[in-house]
Amino acid sequence: AMATAGPRSFSAAEVRARCAQGACLVSCHRRLYDLSGFVRLHPGGEQLLRRRAGTDVSAALDGPPHRHSANARRWLEQYYVGEIEPGDEQLRAPWNKKQLVLGHGKGFAGPNPAAAAQLSAWYWDGLCVPQHYNHCLLPQDLVDWQKPLLWQVGYLGEKYDEWVHQPVDRPIRLFHSDFLESLSKTAWYVVFMVWTPVVLYLSWVSYTSLAQGNTRLFSSFTTEYSIPVHKYYFPFIFLLGMILWSLLEYLIHRFVFHMKPPASNYYLITLHFLLHGQHHKSPFDSSRLVFPPVPASLVIGFFYGVLRLLLPEVLGLSVFVGGLCGYVIYDMMHYYLHYGSPKKGTYLYGLKAYHVKHHFEHQKSGFGISTRFWDYPFRTLIPEETFKKED
Repeated sequence: AMATAGPRSFSAAEVRARCAQGACLVSCHRRLYDLSGFVRLHPGGEQLLRRRAGTDVSAALDGPPHRHSANARRWLEQYYVGEIEPGDEQLRAPWNKKQLVLGHGKGFAGPNPAAAAQLSAWYWDGLCVPQHYNHCLLPQDLVDWQKPLLWQVGYLGEKYDEWVHQPVDRPIRLFHSDFLESLSKTAWYVVFMVWTPVVLYLSWVSYTSLAQGNTRLFSSFTTEYSIPVHKYYFPFIFLLGMILWSLLEYLIHRFVFHMKPPASNYYLITLHFLLHGQHHKSPFDSSRLVFPPVPASLVIGFFYGVLRLLLPEVLGLSVFVGGLCGYVIYDMMHYYLHYGSPKKGTYLYGLKAYHVKHHFEHQKSGFGISTRFWDYPFRTLIPEETFKKED
C-alpha cells in the first residue's frame, strides 16, 4: 500500500517570503493556513487580516475584540496547508496561562502536544474541504458533494440541523437537471436589473393614478366618511411599504427560513434546505445570495394579490411598490454583507459583523438583515460580547 504523505513543513522564512509576495498566511499552534482567498470576505475587514499575515493568531481568535466561534475555527481549518517547522519560533505568539485555545471554551496552559492533537481531531470531524483546496485529505462528510445535495439532506434526519449550521467554503449543487440548477442561481445584479424597472414603472403608475383624485380610503364601507388619498401622500405610502417589507423580511427569515424541520420528515428537511439551509451551509456561494427572479415573482405576486384584497387598487399598488423597493434594497444589502468590505466604524460594517455572527454562532437570533430594528421588540438581538480583564 502507498504511504499517505504527511503535512508539508514550512520555515518561517518561507512564510515571510510568501506574505511579501501578497499571500496571507497565518499560523495557529504551529498549524499554517493560507487565507489569501478569504481576506476580502473577512467580517473584520481585509486590512485586519493583512496586518496579521505571517503571525500566530492563536490569541487573536479568542479576542478581544471578537471571540471566534467553534464554527469560525472549523472554517479556518479549510485553509490548512501544513506545519511550521519544529524549532522555528518566529510565527508563534507568546503563551499566556489564561489563554483560551480552540475548542468549546476549554483552555490549557502552554503548548501541550497531546491537547493540540485532540483539538486537531475535533476540527476534522465531519469537515469537508472546498474544491479549490486540495492540500489534505479529510474524512467523508455526511453527504456526497459530488452529487446534488437537495435529494440527500432529507436522509440526515436528526443530524441535519447540526450539519446545516456548520458552514463550509464551497459551492453547492442542488439539482441533477442543468436547467433547474440554472434557475436556482442568480448573480446579484440580475435582481437589480429585473426589479428596478418594475419599481420605477409602478411608482409612476401609482403617482399618476393618485393624481386623478379618485382614490379614497374606506370608500367600500362608506362614502360619507371616506378619506381622499392625494398624490402628495405617495412618498409616505411608499415609505410605509418599505417599513412593512422590513417587518416581513424579519418574519419570513425567523419563522419560515429558520423553522426546524422534524427529523423524521424527509420532505420538510428538503424544503428547508432549498429555501435557506443551503445558504447557511455555504454562506459565501456568490450565486446563491439573492432570490432568483422566477421563484421570487411567484412570492411577489402573492403579496400583491393580498394587498389588492385589503386596500383600494391604487393604494394597494402604492404600498406594494414601496415593499418591492424594500425587497430590492434588502437583496442588494444581503449580497454586500457577504461579499463587500465596508469601512470600519460604518453602519454597514457593524451590520456585516452582526450578520456573520448569525451565520456562524447565533443562528437562533439576529434575524434582521437590512436592519436590526425588529430584533429589539422581538427580543432576538445578538448580545454584545464582553471580555473579563486579566489579573
